[in-house]
Amino acid sequence: MIVSTKGRYALRVMVSLALARDGEYIPLKQIAEEEQISRKYLEAIMTTLSKAGFVDAVHGKGGGYRLNRPTRDYTVGSILKLTEGGLATVSCTTQGPSACARATCCRTLPMWERLDKMIDDFFEGITLEDLLNEGQNG
Repeated sequence: MIVSTKGRYALRVMVSLALARDGEYIPLKQIAEEEQISRKYLEAIMTTLSKAGFVDAVHGKGGGYRLNRPTRDYTVGSILKLTEGGLATVSCTTQGPSACARATCCRTLPMWERLDKMIDDFFEGITLEDLLNEGQNG
């Protein structure tokens, strides 16, 4: 599994917003400059995060973005699943129309499913609060 720039940048932005003072809206321009992300790409990421209810957005003068819940309530897994569309390591473990036609007879599928569960458990076990605390220790 390779996490795209969208997923990595979304995590960086969420950490950046977590470092802001409570209730403070951070302008898109400021986030883009601090995180060295193009404004256009950042707009797409912020739209995704906003539509999913991960952040609050206010447009216009004095506007920007902020987290809308405590940092312990955001998991790395939830952010990556939103921005990456899932965490499946191989296409045959995805659900829906792209699910594998050989799933009922594939002897390797259980191994891939276990790997996916390990990855999901790992990322769901890390919160924004954990990332902030790790940053203070190292």
